[in-house]
Amino acid sequence: MASEKPAEAPETVAPPPGADAPPPAPEAPIAKPEKVAPPPEAPPPEAPGDVTPKDYFVTVDVVLRVLLFASTLVAVVVMVTSKQTKLVQVPGVPFAVPLPAKFNHSPAFIYFVVALSVACLYSIITAILSFWAVLKPACSTKLVVHFVIFDVLLLGIVAAATGAAGAVGYLGLKGNKHVGWNKVCNVYDTFCQHIAGSLVVSLFASIVLVLLVLLSVYSLSKKIPK
Repeated sequence: MASEKPAEAPETVAPPPGADAPPPAPEAPIAKPEKVAPPPEAPPPEAPGDVTPKDYFVTVDVVLRVLLFASTLVAVVVMVTSKQTKLVQVPGVPFAVPLPAKFNHSPAFIYFVVALSVACLYSIITAILSFWAVLKPACSTKLVVHFVIFDVLLLGIVAAATGAAGAVGYLGLKGNKHVGWNKVCNVYDTFCQHIAGSLVVSLFASIVLVLLVLLSVYSLSKKIPK
């Protein structure tokens, strides 16, 4: 048998001179690295002034309105119960005559009772609304705006009534010699004590109203975006 010769590699034939060179083999595409989305940036910390504080003002508002209700109710009750009857010597009468002293004998005291009664009713309504605002804070801003308006109006009414009643009470305590008005508190001592106590409680109610106005304005200022 004849021995088999190994297959020879084909010879590379050089291109003739002047012929175009064969195009180079296309390069394999380079894989580009995938873009990774950057991690979400954490929100910048809010400034202390931009943080919306919890509305603790509504709770304080409820407490103050309960105090307003209690003070106005006490002032009205003390004024209405200020009745005293004394035996007074009347000129031309040989014996002493029993004369009563009541709050409705003075228009200033009547105005005082009416004004404080309105304030008492107002405090009940607004206390209920304030308690409702505690349960639904979203409605607190509208309520505070209305509270500021009506609280200022009521403060003027209560302050005027307290001033008018205080002026009449001072005349009863000291009198006025220039016009011949005699003092009566030396005779009607219990009556004047009731009047004085009612006026003191009414002054406290006026202070509570001032605090309510200041609290409402401050609460609104905190809700204004800066």
